[in-house]
Amino acid sequence: MTEQRPVVQTYTVTGMTCEHCVRAVTEELSALPGVDEVRIDLAQGTATVTSDAPLPVESVRAAVDEAGYELAGGGA
Repeated sequence: MTEQRPVVQTYTVTGMTCEHCVRAVTEELSALPGVDEVRIDLAQGTATVTSDAPLPVESVRAAVDEAGYELAGGGA
């Protein structure tokens, strides 16, 4: 049986300024199916998501929007 490697994607999130922002974005992104880990870099304004498969950017954008912030561009 072949072990599946995790997928790591980094997104730029605009509008995050504090730890509350970090918690809100982390909570919404963590709720997406297949997400194993979310790391926020507040200084850089990025969210790095580790998942078991690539996430549709529309799903990531919707989760970030739900948290009250905006996904810049199309993600990386």
